[in-house]
Amino acid sequence: MRRIPTGEATIGPFFPPRYVDAGANDLTRLEGRPARGQPIEIRGRVVQEDGSPLENLVVEIWQADAAGIYRHPADPRHAQADPDFLGWGRAATDKQGVYRFRTILPGAPPGRLPHVNVMAMFSGLMRILNTTLYFEVGADPVLDAVPAARRSLLVAKKEGEGRYRFDIRLRGGDETPFFDD
Repeated sequence: MRRIPTGEATIGPFFPPRYVDAGANDLTRLEGRPARGQPIEIRGRVVQEDGSPLENLVVEIWQADAAGIYRHPADPRHAQADPDFLGWGRAATDKQGVYRFRTILPGAPPGRLPHVNVMAMFSGLMRILNTTLYFEVGADPVLDAVPAARRSLLVAKKEGEGRYRFDIRLRGGDETPFFDD
Protein backbone atom coordinates (compact mmCIF):
# COMPACT_ATOMS: atom_id res chain seq x y z
CA MET A 1 0.00 0.00 0.00
CA ARG A 2 1.38 3.37 -1.01
CA ARG A 3 1.30 6.06 1.67
CA ILE A 4 0.60 9.66 0.80
CA PRO A 5 2.05 12.24 3.20
CA THR A 6 -0.23 14.93 4.53
CA GLY A 7 0.88 18.52 5.03
CA GLU A 8 -0.67 18.98 8.44
CA ALA A 9 -2.30 16.74 10.98
CA THR A 10 -5.44 18.77 11.53
CA ILE A 11 -9.15 18.21 11.60
CA GLY A 12 -11.76 19.97 9.48
CA PRO A 13 -13.71 21.84 8.51
CA PHE A 14 -11.83 22.28 5.25
CA PHE A 15 -13.23 25.14 3.20
CA PRO A 16 -13.08 25.03 -0.60
CA PRO A 17 -11.39 28.02 -2.27
CA ARG A 18 -14.73 29.65 -3.23
CA TYR A 19 -16.50 29.00 0.08
CA VAL A 20 -16.75 32.75 0.65
CA ASP A 21 -18.17 34.36 -2.48
CA ALA A 22 -17.28 37.91 -3.42
CA GLY A 23 -19.93 40.22 -2.03
CA ALA A 24 -21.06 37.81 0.70
CA ASN A 25 -19.83 40.38 3.21
CA ASP A 26 -22.24 43.12 2.01
CA LEU A 27 -25.58 42.89 3.79
CA THR A 28 -26.84 46.30 2.62
CA ARG A 29 -28.34 45.27 -0.70
CA LEU A 30 -30.65 42.45 -1.65
CA GLU A 31 -31.28 42.01 -5.37
CA GLY A 32 -29.89 45.49 -5.99
CA ARG A 33 -32.22 47.33 -3.62
CA PRO A 34 -30.71 49.19 -0.63
CA ALA A 35 -31.60 48.19 2.91
CA ARG A 36 -33.25 50.71 5.23
CA GLY A 37 -31.10 52.18 7.97
CA GLN A 38 -27.66 53.67 8.51
CA PRO A 39 -24.96 51.87 6.51
CA ILE A 40 -21.90 50.94 8.55
CA GLU A 41 -18.66 49.04 8.10
CA ILE A 42 -17.54 46.49 10.66
CA ARG A 43 -13.97 45.31 10.37
CA GLY A 44 -11.48 43.70 12.65
CA ARG A 45 -8.62 41.28 13.02
CA VAL A 46 -8.72 37.71 14.25
CA VAL A 47 -5.53 36.99 16.16
CA GLN A 48 -3.98 34.32 18.32
CA GLU A 49 -2.92 34.89 21.93
CA ASP A 50 0.45 36.30 20.82
CA GLY A 51 -1.19 38.73 18.37
CA SER A 52 -0.28 36.79 15.22
CA PRO A 53 -3.05 36.87 12.57
CA LEU A 54 -5.23 33.95 11.54
CA GLU A 55 -5.59 33.75 7.76
CA ASN A 56 -8.48 32.03 5.94
CA LEU A 57 -10.70 31.97 9.00
CA VAL A 58 -14.40 32.22 8.14
CA VAL A 59 -16.39 34.88 10.00
CA GLU A 60 -20.18 34.94 9.74
CA ILE A 61 -22.52 37.55 11.16
CA TRP A 62 -26.28 37.70 11.55
CA GLN A 63 -28.30 40.54 12.95
CA ALA A 64 -31.63 42.31 13.15
CA ASP A 65 -32.55 45.03 10.67
CA ALA A 66 -32.67 48.76 11.49
CA ALA A 67 -36.03 48.25 13.26
CA GLY A 68 -34.66 45.45 15.47
CA ILE A 69 -36.45 42.69 13.54
CA TYR A 70 -34.75 39.45 12.50
CA ARG A 71 -35.56 38.10 9.06
CA HIS A 72 -36.33 34.69 10.49
CA PRO A 73 -39.57 32.86 11.34
CA ALA A 74 -38.51 32.62 15.01
CA ASP A 75 -38.98 36.40 15.28
CA PRO A 76 -42.74 36.95 15.74
CA ARG A 77 -42.39 40.22 13.80
CA HIS A 78 -40.47 38.71 10.86
CA ALA A 79 -43.26 39.62 8.41
CA GLN A 80 -42.39 43.29 9.02
CA ALA A 81 -38.64 42.78 8.47
CA ASP A 82 -36.92 44.92 5.85
CA PRO A 83 -37.32 42.90 2.62
CA ASP A 84 -34.11 44.44 1.26
CA PHE A 85 -31.89 43.43 4.18
CA LEU A 86 -30.58 39.88 4.26
CA GLY A 87 -29.35 40.01 7.86
CA TRP A 88 -26.57 37.45 7.30
CA GLY A 89 -23.12 37.60 5.75
CA ARG A 90 -19.84 35.74 5.47
CA ALA A 91 -16.23 36.90 5.09
CA ALA A 92 -12.80 35.29 5.18
CA THR A 93 -9.77 36.77 6.89
CA ASP A 94 -6.81 37.88 4.78
CA LYS A 95 -3.08 37.38 5.50
CA GLN A 96 -3.25 40.03 8.23
CA GLY A 97 -6.26 38.33 9.83
CA VAL A 98 -8.57 41.17 8.71
CA TYR A 99 -12.26 40.69 7.90
CA ARG A 100 -14.80 43.30 6.72
CA PHE A 101 -18.57 43.61 6.52
CA ARG A 102 -20.79 46.29 5.07
CA THR A 103 -24.11 46.25 6.89
CA ILE A 104 -26.58 48.55 8.61
CA LEU A 105 -26.63 49.66 12.23
CA PRO A 106 -29.05 47.18 13.81
CA GLY A 107 -32.03 48.26 15.85
CA ALA A 108 -32.65 46.85 19.31
CA PRO A 109 -34.71 43.65 19.42
CA PRO A 110 -37.18 43.56 22.36
CA GLY A 111 -35.30 43.34 25.66
CA ARG A 112 -31.86 43.57 24.03
CA LEU A 113 -29.30 46.17 23.05
CA PRO A 114 -28.47 46.60 19.35
CA HIS A 115 -25.97 43.85 18.56
CA VAL A 116 -24.46 41.65 15.87
CA ASN A 117 -24.03 37.90 16.37
CA VAL A 118 -20.59 36.70 15.27
CA MET A 119 -19.43 33.18 14.49
CA ALA A 120 -15.85 32.16 13.63
CA MET A 121 -14.64 28.81 12.30
CA PHE A 122 -11.44 27.48 10.79
CA SER A 123 -9.52 24.30 10.09
CA GLY A 124 -8.40 22.54 13.23
CA LEU A 125 -10.93 24.19 15.50
CA MET A 126 -12.87 21.64 17.51
CA ARG A 127 -15.96 23.84 17.82
CA ILE A 128 -17.43 26.94 16.26
CA LEU A 129 -16.77 30.13 18.23
CA ASN A 130 -19.85 32.26 18.91
CA THR A 131 -19.74 35.76 20.33
CA THR A 132 -21.75 38.97 20.21
CA LEU A 133 -20.64 42.43 19.12
CA TYR A 134 -22.26 45.38 20.89
CA PHE A 135 -22.11 49.08 20.10
CA GLU A 136 -22.37 50.16 23.75
CA VAL A 137 -22.48 48.70 27.24
CA GLY A 138 -25.91 48.63 28.85
CA ALA A 139 -28.62 46.33 30.16
CA ASP A 140 -28.77 43.19 28.02
CA PRO A 141 -29.32 39.61 29.27
CA VAL A 142 -26.45 38.18 27.21
CA LEU A 143 -24.01 40.98 28.03
CA ASP A 144 -25.03 40.80 31.69
CA ALA A 145 -23.91 37.13 31.73
CA VAL A 146 -20.32 38.28 31.04
CA PRO A 147 -18.22 39.41 34.03
CA ALA A 148 -18.31 43.22 34.24
CA ALA A 149 -14.54 43.53 33.78
CA ARG A 150 -14.74 41.68 30.42
CA ARG A 151 -17.82 43.33 28.88
CA SER A 152 -15.79 46.00 27.09
CA LEU A 153 -14.18 43.19 25.02
CA LEU A 154 -17.57 42.76 23.32
CA VAL A 155 -18.02 46.44 22.41
CA ALA A 156 -16.92 47.52 18.93
CA LYS A 157 -14.72 50.59 18.83
CA LYS A 158 -16.01 53.48 16.75
CA GLU A 159 -13.36 54.59 14.25
CA GLY A 160 -15.22 57.40 12.53
CA GLU A 161 -18.64 58.00 11.07
CA GLY A 162 -20.22 54.62 10.32
CA ARG A 163 -17.02 52.63 10.94
CA TYR A 164 -16.55 50.12 13.76
CA ARG A 165 -13.67 47.82 14.69
CA PHE A 166 -14.19 44.50 16.47
CA ASP A 167 -11.08 42.40 16.97
CA ILE A 168 -11.38 38.76 17.95
CA ARG A 169 -8.61 37.34 20.14
CA LEU A 170 -8.29 33.63 20.77
CA ARG A 171 -7.02 32.75 24.25
CA GLY A 172 -5.13 34.80 26.78
CA GLY A 173 -6.11 37.52 29.23
CA ASP A 174 -7.77 39.62 26.52
CA GLU A 175 -9.55 36.68 24.89
CA THR A 176 -12.86 37.61 23.33
CA PRO A 177 -15.69 36.16 25.44
CA PHE A 178 -17.30 33.26 23.56
CA PHE A 179 -20.67 31.67 24.23
CA ASP A 180 -21.77 28.05 24.08
CA ASP A 181 -24.30 27.18 21.39
